[in-house]
Amino acid sequence: MSATPLRDDPLLRRLDAALAQVNQVLLGKPRQVKLAFACLIAGGHLLLEDVPGVGKTTLAHALAATFSLDFQRVQFTSDLLPSDIIGVSVYERETAQFRFHPGPIFAGLLLADEINRATPKTQSALLEAMAEGQVTVDGQTHALPVPFYVVATQNPLDLNGTFALPDSQLDRFMLRISLGYPDAGAERALLTGSDRRGLLAQLQPQLDGAGLLELQQRAQAVATSQALLDYLQALLAASRRHTEIRVGLSPRAGLSLLAAARSWALLSGRNHVLPEDLQALFVPLAGHRLVPSRGSSGDALARELLAEVAVD
Repeated sequence: MSATPLRDDPLLRRLDAALAQVNQVLLGKPRQVKLAFACLIAGGHLLLEDVPGVGKTTLAHALAATFSLDFQRVQFTSDLLPSDIIGVSVYERETAQFRFHPGPIFAGLLLADEINRATPKTQSALLEAMAEGQVTVDGQTHALPVPFYVVATQNPLDLNGTFALPDSQLDRFMLRISLGYPDAGAERALLTGSDRRGLLAQLQPQLDGAGLLELQQRAQAVATSQALLDYLQALLAASRRHTEIRVGLSPRAGLSLLAAARSWALLSGRNHVLPEDLQALFVPLAGHRLVPSRGSSGDALARELLAEVAVD
């Protein structure tokens, strides 16, 4: 891809319009919206962690409508079963055979709402789907749509009725972001403007699955220098030797960081990755993967790593 600015390329102009449309629904959160776009363009799954009522579900709806993705929502509860998500094989008397009835996971974008309210057994139903784009039921493998994304919302773990996501599940999410409360101006616009549900119903597709796949291919072609790869590896190595980190970043985390940085550069209208791209994405990508040895949070440790590792 050339270094053409967004507005000078037809596909990237549509991407620019898609960003603008989602920002019209989720007011005052341009960085979080850009992070969500970078995640999807990089082919990753997104975890939204925050208190109820700040727009997590609205963002998922807006992404699905803007990218013209088949949308399914599953409300995770303590009595939800894996078959409620994946589907079930039902015996048909007429054919004397079992027939698979797909569950809501067979969608372009699955919203796993309040994922940490379900039991670990049910949470694990997403592992194969998120890692390999398929599910296995009764020994039969069923491919999921392409593209396929999981956008999960999660309440803070100190709220009642929540189950912590295991490390293996957290690692399936490329980015974890928090929307936070709106600033005064955005909140006033929310209070005086149209209902968000009405705005969601009016959203028009700006891109489709084919366009999204083309964006992914373009992002993969974004150039990375040897110096940038040295910086990325230095961040990974620092996470593995930090005295307060029990489990550092894996090679898969490094690949995810590189893919997300390429998407971030594409969204910024560049055909090459800068160290600033890695820095913009490092905390959302690393914070939920780092396992502290003490009471520090993963996000705080990720920020420490950024401060400690110099850009050569």
